[in-house]
Amino acid sequence: MELENRILSREIHQLLYEKDFSLGTAESCTGGKIAEAIIAAPGASHYFKGSIVSYADEVKVRLLNVAPQLIEEKNAVSEEVAKAMVEGACDTLNVDYAVAATGFAGPGGGTNEIPVGTIYVACGTKGDVVTMKITGDEGRDPNISNATNQALQLLLKYLAEKA
Repeated sequence: MELENRILSREIHQLLYEKDFSLGTAESCTGGKIAEAIIAAPGASHYFKGSIVSYADEVKVRLLNVAPQLIEEKNAVSEEVAKAMVEGACDTLNVDYAVAATGFAGPGGGTNEIPVGTIYVACGTKGDVVTMKITGDEGRDPNISNATNQALQLLLKYLAEKA
C-alpha cells in the first residue's frame, strides 16, 4: 500500500501545486501517517503547511477547536468530530484544505457500539467537508495503513471535483 500512497500523494501534489492551494492534516489514530504520505511527494513544502496529531481529546479541543460537548455527545470516534477536525485544521493551520482521521486502530479502545477498526476520515474546507467510515479490524498496523490510504483517496477525489 505504500507504493499506492506515493502515487496518490503525487496526484494530490499536482492538483494543489498547480492551483497554489494549501493543505494540512489533523490526525488522531493515524498518528501522522497521512502527513508522512503527503510529504513523500517532492515539492510538498510548496503547499503542505503542517499537521496536528491530536491523539488526546484535549488536543482536539484546544488546538482544533472541537467542541467538548460534541465529543461528549457523539464520541471522538464519529463523523461529526472528523468534520470538526477538518474545519479546525483549516483555521489553526490557515490552509485551504485539510484531511483528518479519528478512530480506534486497536488493539484496544473499542466498544460494542464503536468497535476496533472503526475509523472516520474526512477532508475538505471550512463549510464543505466529506467523510468516509471505515470498518473492520485487520490489526493495528493494517488498520492505520488502510485509513491512511482511504484518506488519501478521499482527498484526491475531493480535490479533483472541487479544486
